[in-house]
Amino acid sequence: MNRNCLILTIFSLFAAIRARAIAFFNILICLCCVLLLQVGCQEQAGVAEKPQTVPTAPESVVAQPEKAETVPQIAKPAPKITFEKVIHDFGDVGPGTRNTGEFKFTNTGDSTLEILQVERCCGIVTTLSKEEYVPGESGVLKVDYRAPYQPGLLRKQLYVNSNDKATPRVTLTIKAEIVRKISSEPEKLKLFLDEENAGCPKITLTSLDNQPFSITSFKSTAGCITADIDSSVKATKFVLDPKVNMETLQRSLKGRINVSLTHPQCDVVDILFDVLPKFAVTPQRLIILDAEPQKPVLKQVSLLNNYNEDFEVESGSSKKNIIKILGQEKIRNGYQFVVEITPPAAEGKTSFTDVFVLNMKGGEKVEITCHGFYSGRTSKKQ
Repeated sequence: MNRNCLILTIFSLFAAIRARAIAFFNILICLCCVLLLQVGCQEQAGVAEKPQTVPTAPESVVAQPEKAETVPQIAKPAPKITFEKVIHDFGDVGPGTRNTGEFKFTNTGDSTLEILQVERCCGIVTTLSKEEYVPGESGVLKVDYRAPYQPGLLRKQLYVNSNDKATPRVTLTIKAEIVRKISSEPEKLKLFLDEENAGCPKITLTSLDNQPFSITSFKSTAGCITADIDSSVKATKFVLDPKVNMETLQRSLKGRINVSLTHPQCDVVDILFDVLPKFAVTPQRLIILDAEPQKPVLKQVSLLNNYNEDFEVESGSSKKNIIKILGQEKIRNGYQFVVEITPPAAEGKTSFTDVFVLNMKGGEKVEITCHGFYSGRTSKKQ
C-alpha cells in the first residue's frame, strides 16, 4: 500500500515538474521572441538614423557655350530721298493765273536714287530734269499750276515714287488762296429777246489791288455780244458798253463773255450770260421706261411763250417717225399736245432715241429729245 502511494507520489511530482518545465520553456520562448523583436526595432531605428551615404560622381565640368564671334552687319547701300519741304504755299493768287513753284530734294543715301514716277492731278504740270541722282546729288521738281477761276481755298497733292525702300512714295502738297483781283459788275448777264439790245447792261471792270491794266480782247459765244476796246489805254477801272446781235443771240441762249487783260494777277475775266428763251416746253425731255416694240405710249406736252406773245403751231414731226401728234389744245400763252410714241423694233438694242420737232408759223422751231428704254422681257426675247 505504501509502495503504491510512493509510486503515485513520484508520478505526481514528475507530472508537476514536467508541467513547470513546459511552462518555463514557453516563458523562455516568449522572452526570446521579445528580445528578437527589440533587437530588430533597434536595428531599423539605427538604419533610419544613420544617413545614407550616396556616392557622388566627381564634379562634372559644365561646358560653357563658346562666345560667338560678333560679325558686324554691313548695311547694304541704299538711296534716300530727302525734300527740303513737302508743302508749297502759293499764297494769294488771281483766278485763272499761271503760277510756278519748286520742290528741292537731295539723295542723302549711299546709292543711286531713281525717280520712278511723279503722280499729279489736273491743272498741274511737273518738270524733272532727270530721273537718276548719285549720292549727295540734289534735284528740283518744278511745278506749273493754273489757278481755277472760282475764288476760294485750294489744296492739291503730288506723289513722287522712287526706289527709296524706306519712303517709296512721298506726298507733296500745294496750297493757294484764289482771290479776285478784278471785279466785274455784273458778274452774270440776264438777257431778254423782247428788249432793246436784249436788255444788256454796261459792264464795269475794277482792279481790286489798284494795279492798272489794259483790255486786250473782248470775245463772246458765237460772237453775239461785242464791245469797243482800246488796248493802249491802261487804268484801274473800265466801263464797257456791250452791243448784242439779236439774231445770233437767239441761237446762243447760253454762253460766256471772255475779256482778256494785262493785270499781273488776272489775265482774263469770264462773264456768263443767260437768255430767257422765247418758248418753254414741258417736259423738256420725253422718257419712256419698259417700252414694248410697236406698243404705243401716250404723253402730254405743253408749249408756252415766255413773252406772252401769240403764236401758231403748224405741224409736229419726229426725225425717225416714232412720234406724232394725236391732238392739241390752245391754252393761255401756248398749246397742250397729246403725242403718241411708238417704240421701234428692238433688234437687239436696249434703248432708242428720237427728236420731236414743233414747227411754228414764221419758221421758228422747238425740239424735244425722246429717250426710250426697252423692258427686260424684251431684251431676253432678243
